[in-house]
Amino acid sequence: MGIYLNPGFENYQDIIKSGLYVDKTLMIRETNRFIDRANKYICVSRPRRFGKTIAGNMLAAYYSKGCDSRELFSGLKIAGEPDFDRKLNRFNVIKIDMNSEYQNSMNKDKMLSRLTREIKKEIAAAYPTATLEDDDSLAQSMLRVYASTGETFIILIDEYDVIVREQVSRKIFDDYLSFLNGLFKSDTLRPAVSLAYLTGILPVVRDKIQSKLNNFEEYTIIDAENLAEYVGFTDYEVKAICRDYRMDFEECRRWYDGYRQHGYEIYNPESVVKSARKRIFGSYWGQTSSYQVISDRIIQNFEGIKESVIRMLAGENVDVDIHSYLNTMTDFTSKDDVFGYLLHLGYLAYNAEDHTCRIPNKEIREEWFRALKKIPEEYHVTSRIIQESKELLYKTWRGDEEAVARALDFSHIHVTSNRSYNNEDALGSAVYLSYIYALNHYTVIKEMTAGKGFADVVFVPLKKGDPAMIIELKRNDSAGKAIDQIRDKEYFHALDNFQGEILFAGINYDEKSKSHSCRIERFVK
Repeated sequence: MGIYLNPGFENYQDIIKSGLYVDKTLMIRETNRFIDRANKYICVSRPRRFGKTIAGNMLAAYYSKGCDSRELFSGLKIAGEPDFDRKLNRFNVIKIDMNSEYQNSMNKDKMLSRLTREIKKEIAAAYPTATLEDDDSLAQSMLRVYASTGETFIILIDEYDVIVREQVSRKIFDDYLSFLNGLFKSDTLRPAVSLAYLTGILPVVRDKIQSKLNNFEEYTIIDAENLAEYVGFTDYEVKAICRDYRMDFEECRRWYDGYRQHGYEIYNPESVVKSARKRIFGSYWGQTSSYQVISDRIIQNFEGIKESVIRMLAGENVDVDIHSYLNTMTDFTSKDDVFGYLLHLGYLAYNAEDHTCRIPNKEIREEWFRALKKIPEEYHVTSRIIQESKELLYKTWRGDEEAVARALDFSHIHVTSNRSYNNEDALGSAVYLSYIYALNHYTVIKEMTAGKGFADVVFVPLKKGDPAMIIELKRNDSAGKAIDQIRDKEYFHALDNFQGEILFAGINYDEKSKSHSCRIERFVK
């Protein structure tokens, strides 16, 4: 058992014994399918704290010849698979935490040469008859073992993209390309590698490293394909945690869900675990990094970015071209590049069906709010609207029609450009943003099937005692007509299961005066 070559199972064992463990071992069934096949190179990218390191430790514990992990896995899901025994502890595993190597290196220019030297020492000690040469590369050393013994290697590299994200010197970058090229592009070495599994936050860089890693199958937070259920926690897993820890599942969903893929609802695992242990819902994921990455990008203010950000803050989806971003830290030239980057970091979520992105949940929305406060010039008014939305909700509850009209006069002119000011969607965006605080009290449903038609916005209370709300929007008409429509089309039937007070709010926008009017009426079921 070595530090790099054939590690033990202790790291994974510690996770299992941590007290809150979600069994993801069936992922091994998927990686087993790649072993010794043509497409045996895998790159799995996810946001930070989404279980990349845990998955790597799990694979090392299962495949490594440096330990006997049968008992460790015996009570887990993978033990019931037909080929469980066939690949258990049968491979030479080289496991590298590239982030740790980089951050802890005193001389970063010599990091890769030192790393190569240390791994070669372990290989030489484990295979003294392989006759390694001093000037052998890591790839050549592996090939000598394969040639003399027929034994193959599994290469696990965690945080492979740290060299890209840290924007290192050109020398370090070029050395890293050579290191990767030697491991993964040599046809001579290929038979000696049974599986390569790389993880990172960013997918394969498409303008600089592509020639080195274009033979990798990619599984990303945008599309993890058959690995989707292993990206984070699923609905089923989170329901079990909520049951065991007596947590409100619906509240947990509002805070941490939102990354949907291939029929799975995917939750941020770090935040779910911490909220369960503390018995308090909060912004735990944000504590492990800085929202500065949001402000650093949106401050670039590419065409359309501000309007799209405001729409997403208001709960809407916006179009995004995920193929625009080159997966680097330097090539940002458009809104799509920025949103592509933020998708991979987890600050946005992707809808594959309509090619749009959105802010996934309450936790991430609060990170966006914090980021906007750091760029007051561009988003000062937006931050003010967000801050005042709490008072606006309370004024709406009190029936203050003039306050609602004034708030929309202010927000409507700032949430959109002059060209789209009178656009139908602009009024909706103004309403959603003005009532952003309401997400703490309501499930907000837009265009909800109700009675004899579709109600524009329905606010379904999360807490007993809060009034429900139905908002109907009109243009160049009257707020009174909007109230009449709520009654005539019986939109209140959307709330048949609700008992209590319902507020009907009719809002009219006059295009000529660019002003709003409001009527609020109360209805008790």
